[in-house]
Amino acid sequence: MRFTIVTLVLILILGCSRESMKPPQKVLPSLKDVTDSAWQKLAEKKIYFGHQSVGFNLIDGIRDVMRENPQIRLKLVETGAPTLFVGPLFAHSRLGENGIPLSKIEAFSRLMDRGLGNKAEIAFFKFCFVDITGNTDVDKIFADYKSALSALKQKYPNTIFVAITVPLTTNPPGIKPWVKGVIKRVIGRPSGDDGNIERERFNKKIRSEFPSPMSYGLSAINSSLFDLALFESTFPDGSRNVFEKDGENYYSLVPGYTEDGGHLNEKGRKFIAEQLLIFLTQFIR
Repeated sequence: MRFTIVTLVLILILGCSRESMKPPQKVLPSLKDVTDSAWQKLAEKKIYFGHQSVGFNLIDGIRDVMRENPQIRLKLVETGAPTLFVGPLFAHSRLGENGIPLSKIEAFSRLMDRGLGNKAEIAFFKFCFVDITGNTDVDKIFADYKSALSALKQKYPNTIFVAITVPLTTNPPGIKPWVKGVIKRVIGRPSGDDGNIERERFNKKIRSEFPSPMSYGLSAINSSLFDLALFESTFPDGSRNVFEKDGENYYSLVPGYTEDGGHLNEKGRKFIAEQLLIFLTQFIR
């Protein structure tokens, strides 16, 4: 009984503290900020995106956005074949193995070396939330990531290589994340917070290496960084989903953007797809 009472009290305290830790609201970029001619020029680009499951969520989100905005007419094709990069397309394909981030770095580099380099005008890949956990050697993975992108930029100067922050989870993934987190802490097991803490460590390194002026409020305009984690942790009103540990603020996926704590639902995928498309329009000529 005493254990139950302590747990319930902690749940109430933690729930209230997280709800109150929203920073001031910021103005989000809008599709309306982009002209029809800019969307047309984006549709003329050759783009490659490597990913796994959350990437498929984003592709579905792009389809959602295009259905509601006929001025956006991208040719979405699931492929990584260099022979198809003879005309405009937004190509995407599975890349590497989930839980092994180095496999994704190596697979992306191989695709570029096998013919996509200099054919794709814009190329990027993303890690999954399972690639960075509480046990990940963040320093090593970042060093490998930075080295690979640097080498590719030198070898293929006609391709714009975009960096992407690692996606987040709720804390921990599940229907009632903060309840589970408190219970795990009470009984001495690692909480889902640990994964997001390491993801934030990794993302800080990416933001430092690929700095982005915060034009358009939150969008990384005139930058080679798309801050996926930033948007995943941003409510529609522009405030952030923040939690605190040891006096430091960290971020987690907005619960309303997911059903399982990690993958994006219709609301989440559409919101973040909009930001990705707006971001990509900065590269039009």
